[in-house]
Amino acid sequence: MTAPTSVPLPDPPSGSVRLLAGSAGSGSPAALADHLARYGPLPVRTDGPAELIDAVDRSGLRGRGGAGFPMSRKLRTVAAGRGRPIVVANGCDGDPATAKDAKLLEFAPHLVIDGVLLACHAVGADEAAICVGEGHAHARSMHAALDARRDENVTIRAVEVPRRYVAGEESALVNFLNSGDARPTVTPPRPAERGVGGRPTLVDNVETLAHLALITRFGARWFRAAGTAQSPGTTLVTLGGAVRRPGVYEVELGTPVGAVLAEAGGESEPLQAVQIGGLGGSWVSIRQARALPLAHEDCRAAGTVMGTAALVALPQHACGIAETARTLRYLAVESAGQCGPCMFGLPAIADDMDDLVRGADPSGAALDRLHNRLGMIEGRGACAHPDATTRFAAAALRVFADDIADHVAGRTCPWVDAAPWMPVPDPAGRSEGER
Repeated sequence: MTAPTSVPLPDPPSGSVRLLAGSAGSGSPAALADHLARYGPLPVRTDGPAELIDAVDRSGLRGRGGAGFPMSRKLRTVAAGRGRPIVVANGCDGDPATAKDAKLLEFAPHLVIDGVLLACHAVGADEAAICVGEGHAHARSMHAALDARRDENVTIRAVEVPRRYVAGEESALVNFLNSGDARPTVTPPRPAERGVGGRPTLVDNVETLAHLALITRFGARWFRAAGTAQSPGTTLVTLGGAVRRPGVYEVELGTPVGAVLAEAGGESEPLQAVQIGGLGGSWVSIRQARALPLAHEDCRAAGTVMGTAALVALPQHACGIAETARTLRYLAVESAGQCGPCMFGLPAIADDMDDLVRGADPSGAALDRLHNRLGMIEGRGACAHPDATTRFAAAALRVFADDIADHVAGRTCPWVDAAPWMPVPDPAGRSEGER
């Protein structure tokens, strides 16, 4: 690690802005000197890997890549594996609804590198890869940051990964590093057991690793001063749709969705629903969403997932079924195409939703087929992509029941060919999120 020292650390960041307490507000990436001035150097590691993992356990740090898995459990599994482990940092932003990894890597790359070094120490790795989306502007920031830290005792390389939805899934990253094919593989074994080069592999989101760097400096108690008991700390949220200032914000976990939307200046027009959790999440009516705490346990109780903490605000005048149909088509095209549910099931439910949107089947047969197919696909995919897609579709059928009734009745939908609110390419060929 770079020049470990026992000099006193700067005061820890206060309030909800921790990861972005440095240069994100200034609009310029943090150079190494700026990073050290803000957060101080990494403390001398006088404890062993087990003690570091215990500290992570006490902090309650959960993964920020979508699943919210406890980081300490991953660390222990990889550390106990056979062979020399390797660490993979996932900064791909594969979900088009999220841009948090890009912002973190661009403005706080050294915080991520600190976390990678600490994770290597915890599991006994001497090699790491930081994966970023191919051609993303923040890839340059990461390459420059690594160039400034060539004296580390861990070999860290930046790897550019194809910009596809499923490419950021952990087994897809391992598969890409092994073979150049960025598609998920059937598990078990999980990457933690046998991953890159057959070695135990720790795959963690770059935001998770950045939090690790702060926990090591300022302690588990400081980390738990924000957030909830089950979902402690802060998180980066990508806000889009009908809000006044779309972008990436850092908030305490447990903050009600209504207050999170206020971070972006509030709604730009009256809302009917919020899409929570990125494309792997689901729709929630605005009535339910306003008071819903953005935390894993609360989202789960509400029938959705916090996922990548991406929120898309849908205005009242938009058609939730048309937005869902566009998104389902994108998810069908972006599948790995390796199992029956992805190859046949997802295109079929996208076709059914298209029929509903365009009023092509006033008998209601398309709606019946859609309900049946959602039940047949769930739990049968080789990875989690089909389950997440069916959850997204099922939530739309609940939240937009009135729209469904209008479409089944054959009423013309003015939003079929309108610019999308969801940040995915639409049938008219517009770029993501273009309005």
